[in-house]
Amino acid sequence: MDNEKKIKIKEVLEWAYCIVIAVILALIVRYFVGTPTIVQQSSMYPTLKEGQRLILNRTIRISHTMPKRGDIVTFEAPSTRYLSAAQVDKPIAEYNHNINNIFSKFRYYILELGKDSYIKRVIGLPGEHVKIENGKVYINGEELKENYLQSTVKTEPTGAFSDLVVPEGCIFVMGDNRSGSDDSRKFGCVPLEKLEAIVWIRFWPFNLFGKVD
Repeated sequence: MDNEKKIKIKEVLEWAYCIVIAVILALIVRYFVGTPTIVQQSSMYPTLKEGQRLILNRTIRISHTMPKRGDIVTFEAPSTRYLSAAQVDKPIAEYNHNINNIFSKFRYYILELGKDSYIKRVIGLPGEHVKIENGKVYINGEELKENYLQSTVKTEPTGAFSDLVVPEGCIFVMGDNRSGSDDSRKFGCVPLEKLEAIVWIRFWPFNLFGKVD
């Protein structure tokens, strides 16, 4: 093999290494730092509307910090979307996805192919007593002031979980569009390890650019 061919092969390999490194870095940033996304559901209306573009802050995967009440978070959708009180002895969302080999895990968790995620608002934190009655939410016996809701919205106990103590390591979440949201009232509390991100910035439409509350 002459020197010219060796040089060409070396250049090809160098480019291949650069591409591989760039892809790995992009995946790391996307998984642990931040990524854009599109709102595809109406469960957070009117705070978030379908088609709006957001930037997600995913550093929660590194810090493992507890989100605050009122934060809007994304998380892996439970495998069972509706639980009856008779199905479980703890009000915790079920995740029974049968993902065994490393390639399937990489495809599902890293590339997020075939994976569904929800966007909801944090309502109850670990150890808190959440009760829904008379169209309102009560935390440890005190009415929760929810200024982000439309004035006509009432919170109804649409599932089995409307009077519970949030288990340790979990959060109770609901959508702002209470009548059109499948949330912790139906599938239970979300384990912290299933959290993916905190919604940070809305960058489309431009006239609504800014931090999302």
